[in-house]
Amino acid sequence: MKTACHIFFCLIISSSTFSQQYYLRGEVKDEGGNALQNVTILNKRTGYVYKTGTLGTFGITSNQPRDTLSFSLDGYKPQKLVVIADTYLTVKLRPLPSSVINSRRYKLSSFVKNMQREEQRTWFAGDETYASIIENRFVDARRFPNSGVSLNVDMASYSNIRRFINLHSTVPPDAVRIEEMLNYFNIDYYEPPNNEIFNIKTMLTTCPWNPESRLYYIHLSSKKINLDTLPPSNLVFLIDISGSMDMTNRLPLLKSAFRLLVNNLRAKDSVAIVVYGGVTGTMLNTTSGAQKDTILKTIDQLTPGGSTPGESGIRLAYTVARNHFIKNGNNRVILATDGDFNVGLKSESELGELISQEKESGVYLTCLGVGMGNYKDSKIQTLAEKGNGNFAYLDNFKEAEKVLMKEFTGTLYAVADDVYMNVEFNPQYVKEYRLIGYDNKVGALTDSLAVIEGGEIGSGQSLISVFEVIPREQNQQTGSNMAGSRFAQIRLQYKEPNKSLNDTTNYIFNHVSSTELTPFDKIGQSYRFSAAVVMFGSMLRASPFVKNMTWNDVVSWAVASSDDKNILQQEFVSIVQQAKQLYSKDKKRKKERTD
Repeated sequence: MKTACHIFFCLIISSSTFSQQYYLRGEVKDEGGNALQNVTILNKRTGYVYKTGTLGTFGITSNQPRDTLSFSLDGYKPQKLVVIADTYLTVKLRPLPSSVINSRRYKLSSFVKNMQREEQRTWFAGDETYASIIENRFVDARRFPNSGVSLNVDMASYSNIRRFINLHSTVPPDAVRIEEMLNYFNIDYYEPPNNEIFNIKTMLTTCPWNPESRLYYIHLSSKKINLDTLPPSNLVFLIDISGSMDMTNRLPLLKSAFRLLVNNLRAKDSVAIVVYGGVTGTMLNTTSGAQKDTILKTIDQLTPGGSTPGESGIRLAYTVARNHFIKNGNNRVILATDGDFNVGLKSESELGELISQEKESGVYLTCLGVGMGNYKDSKIQTLAEKGNGNFAYLDNFKEAEKVLMKEFTGTLYAVADDVYMNVEFNPQYVKEYRLIGYDNKVGALTDSLAVIEGGEIGSGQSLISVFEVIPREQNQQTGSNMAGSRFAQIRLQYKEPNKSLNDTTNYIFNHVSSTELTPFDKIGQSYRFSAAVVMFGSMLRASPFVKNMTWNDVVSWAVASSDDKNILQQEFVSIVQQAKQLYSKDKKRKKERTD
């Protein structure tokens, strides 16, 4: 009895000690005394990660009177310091040498020509959200008529959003990339005429969520490669078989997906299989697509286990691809993972630098993301962007079928590289404009060395880009007096795919759009559906630009604009309806807590 009492007393004492709370606080500045926001703070003892606020300050609760914290921000030398509770700490980060920064520079998704970084800072200076993605704001067309966009066919965002909604979970704002949501539906594809690589159509219409604005659509379609003339493929399946992949919606789903892809291969195509998990190795040496049984047997034998040495897997896969490189062929690594790299290079900047080096070999990259919980969307996105590639998220078998079978050529065969679109607005008619989607990371906006690089466009793709435009006061009414005038000029720059690194030839495709205005209820169904997708994404992000809209409005537009015979569009309506219920309940709960 005495022993039991003694144990009970010790438990009370230890519990009391454990529950005591301390407060670690301070601020982070650069050498000039300027506050640094969004600095990553890692508690080395617990592994928890925090961020500094807009004033560079931080406040962290702890059950220890002192802790070791590491402070890191791209472009600055990391610091590790011991922080003592109730002692205000000022941390000063020193900039890295320019040579190091150049090797780790950010990639911009969009860029306003001649706009200074100081002006772009105002886009997020007052937001205490710690979001890494910053929504584009309105831009003065007289001062900055040119807007640049990196075009690609990534479409992971929509299927990732669908996963959250189906799990009855609200969607993290950074998971919402409206351009990828639009790409997902391949809306209203049309074949470019006269064997051209691209064709562009534009549409100027009224804006359903703001009567003072206009919507300006740029609809681009790419050439569809004939299946009989597809170049031979040298594919390396790089498959994550680590312990984190041991779930039904991870490795088993990927095995089913790769089986679909193998069935599309021809005798002149080849496949190698590289895996990383407990070990990194080549499970199947380069094998002809005619030997499907051999390839499928290797896929079926894959089992999960071990850590996640993504770096070594990537290096080995690119080595295999280079060793069997096909000149003028389709040389591509297909990386399939949940992105949970925990051995070797781990950070986005380190992995991005690795892929940037590897892509110089002329090998393309397709990324397939799977899983939930520890799914690292941002890392896989970085790899796809840096690796001359594309990115899709597979949340179920139906999505795998869409990406690797129905859209096989669009996923694996590029028709253009380094695709960059410049839009020059005519300030005579345009007062302000904002690009919807193609939002940049905070680091890219603050990094003066960040550059915009073109993306990869696949065979038979349909991309829709949307601007919200505020017209000049004299042009607020319908545009009958403006018909035929130049509203904007589009300049598309690209390179031919599968060319040697020494071939730097750029090709230009120009298009001029007129000021003719079509009322929203008169435009085609595909454009109205695109507007519904934009509304949905904007509501998920709680965008201030749609503050007068409600979830009822989004549901109404989705139902009215969707095609009854299009399965994907009908699924979209269902997802929007589920989101309405989810977010309405969440809003009600928040209201009850504040009351």
